[in-house]
Amino acid sequence: MRSLFLACLVAIPLFSCQEKPEKQYKPASLGSLNTLAVVMDNELWEGTVGDKVREHFAAPVLGLTWDEPVLNLEHMPPSVFRGTTRHRRAVLYVGKDSVEGAQIQEDVYASPQKLAVIKATSDSALLGAIEVAADRIIAEIKAMEMEEAQERFLRSLSKDTLLKEKFGISLRLPSVYKVGKQEENFVWMDREIQKGSMNIVAYELPGNNFSSDSTLVQDIVKMRDSVGKMYIPGPDVPGKTTYMGTEKAFAPYIFPAEIGGKKAVEVRGIWEVVNYPMAGPFLTYIINDKERNRFLVLEGFTFAPATNKRDYMFELEAIMKTIQFH
Repeated sequence: MRSLFLACLVAIPLFSCQEKPEKQYKPASLGSLNTLAVVMDNELWEGTVGDKVREHFAAPVLGLTWDEPVLNLEHMPPSVFRGTTRHRRAVLYVGKDSVEGAQIQEDVYASPQKLAVIKATSDSALLGAIEVAADRIIAEIKAMEMEEAQERFLRSLSKDTLLKEKFGISLRLPSVYKVGKQEENFVWMDREIQKGSMNIVAYELPGNNFSSDSTLVQDIVKMRDSVGKMYIPGPDVPGKTTYMGTEKAFAPYIFPAEIGGKKAVEVRGIWEVVNYPMAGPFLTYIINDKERNRFLVLEGFTFAPATNKRDYMFELEAIMKTIQFH
């Protein structure tokens, strides 16, 4: 029965050698951002195969103040995956079958949609297939979710031109973000949320600012702390100077990146307010803009006490990745 269901549901569109039919209208996909529908038998979900799915697809996001999953997982048995339930934007099907493989198909039942299928003959083979395919599936789902978030921004864009005037850049910035502070080489935009704020800052550095890979982490922390002390003050505390710095107990995560068609460094970590008990996650892009002999810095950070912050940081990432240079 399990094999028959898989054959009817996904094997034909995913593995058929027949010519593709003409493109047909697909309904708009459904689901919250960063949510994955996991279609698999209850027995598999409750055993080691389900554990392996959770290990990868619900792994904690780097650089947050507490553990939050990369994707929210919503399990459903195959019998439920029908009708509008098939319109979920991100779907993972895991099941036993005589044919083994892992593939990702686009827009099978709705658009945009990623439908990933992992098949194998046994539990142990499924574990191995998930181990091999998970990173690629997650990357494709996250890229789709990023595009979806950026499309939603188009519903109401800010008309502010300050970033273009100061730095020669533009962002697909929702209109709820307002300029809160500007200096000669610094712009701070933010939006209010239920328990705090989401923030984006921009500034530039000389093109020779980072001279050694061996001291890159220390140089980035020094840069952030210097800018924070100059432009991002904390609450007034008698007899103390408060400002945004980098959490000293946790070294930030650093990755190579490309943003706006230029090479960059991505930095994820925790900010803190020096001399005051406040903290939260930040995401920084240090972009090597060789044409202007500068490093352009974009940073998003969230202040939201006792609140999950993954989706806030995802929105900030999506905004910053729309950067265009003029």
